[in-house]
Amino acid sequence: QEQLVESGGGLVQAGGSLRLSCAASGRTFSNYAMGWFRQARGKEREFLGGVDSSGEKPFYVDSVKDRFTISRDNAKNTVYLQMNSLRPEDTAVYFCAADRHHSMVFVRGDYWGQGTQVTVSA
Repeated sequence: QEQLVESGGGLVQAGGSLRLSCAASGRTFSNYAMGWFRQARGKEREFLGGVDSSGEKPFYVDSVKDRFTISRDNAKNTVYLQMNSLRPEDTAVYFCAADRHHSMVFVRGDYWGQGTQVTVSA
């Protein structure tokens, strides 16, 4: 069982940047593909992108691929979401998830963090 804890959220002005971290507690983190999601108030959870277990193959949905970067440090059991050029519509709770069934590509979340709030002011 992996426990995931996100951090790094907060309030930022439009055009600013934030880096979110997702720290895993288990010993098998390096085996899992990881994903990032967000959920704005009143909306469904949205998939943003993911990264394979090695960190060499990140991928993104079109809406964020030019602004967001996913990376991981397996030595630190941590995956990151670097967010640049933030917009008010990026305001949401951001979640990381681990896919324990897949290492090459993120397919679904089996373990989830509690989320971290990102608020982008105009």
